Amino acid sequence: MMLERPSGARWALRLLSCIRYDEVLVLQGAPLLGAVFAVGPLAGDSLWALTLLTVGNALLVAHVFLLNDWAGVHQDLLDPARTAGVFLNRGIRRHEIGVLTMLTLLLGLAMLARLGPATLSLGLLIAAASALYSMPGVSVKGVPLASSLLHLVSGVLHFLMGYSVFRDPDLNGLQIGLFFAVVFSAGHLTQEVRDGDADGRNGIQTNAVRFGKRRSFVAGFALFTLADALLVGLAWSGAVPQVLGLLIAAIYPLHAYWTLQALREGLPFASVRRLQVRYRLLYAGIGMVMIVSVLLA
Repeated sequence: MMLERPSGARWALRLLSCIRYDEVLVLQGAPLLGAVFAVGPLAGDSLWALTLLTVGNALLVAHVFLLNDWAGVHQDLLDPARTAGVFLNRGIRRHEIGVLTMLTLLLGLAMLARLGPATLSLGLLIAAASALYSMPGVSVKGVPLASSLLHLVSGVLHFLMGYSVFRDPDLNGLQIGLFFAVVFSAGHLTQEVRDGDADGRNGIQTNAVRFGKRRSFVAGFALFTLADALLVGLAWSGAVPQVLGLLIAAIYPLHAYWTLQALREGLPFASVRRLQVRYRLLYAGIGMVMIVSVLLA
């Protein structure tokens, strides 16, 4: 049952509470690290550019998730794990979420435009990829393999958007960005496994629905393994600090153990969700080490 309609400040706060802040925070890493890999000595102008990038990307990513929620609201209402948080059940109308979706997009692009045409162009491409994934009629979300490919491309775009703030995108940026892209695509496959039962009931042909949860889960871990191998290779070649190769080799067994644990438990929602929290913390730690090691170098 819908909640009673709020008004004034309460309505505004409830509307803003519909943004998935946890997911927005997770997707701040790639652009920020792209900027860190490209920036020279930090100065006042550099810090201001990083601030604009952070705010602009946060608004852009908020738009991505709001669009996804706006487009998939009826399916989410049928998902027991999500229905309590659906904006319609929180007293917010669909057209109000639509307005917030457009507002976050315009504000985000306005911020990115101040960083130059290359950064703005990459932001526009990310917004286009989001529309291709979520918009009814063209939704790639329900197209197996294509959805994963779109996440792979989007992951590279996110990294290069930050990289472009201080340096024109080049082969070095593309190589490092590929690591983030593969991690992004692997995480997407894992999320599809988590939501596989609900997506199946809603008739959404994700990879997990089409090929089975177990196969998609194994494919996701294979992509995580590939990403880790890419980072080790980048460290070996000197494209990134060598400490990152040692770090990823040290934590990989822990990620593998948690993955096997989820497999043995049969991949229920709670088990896969717990794994997501764990590996996100691992990669957040890698990101922190990246920032420190690159700036020190």
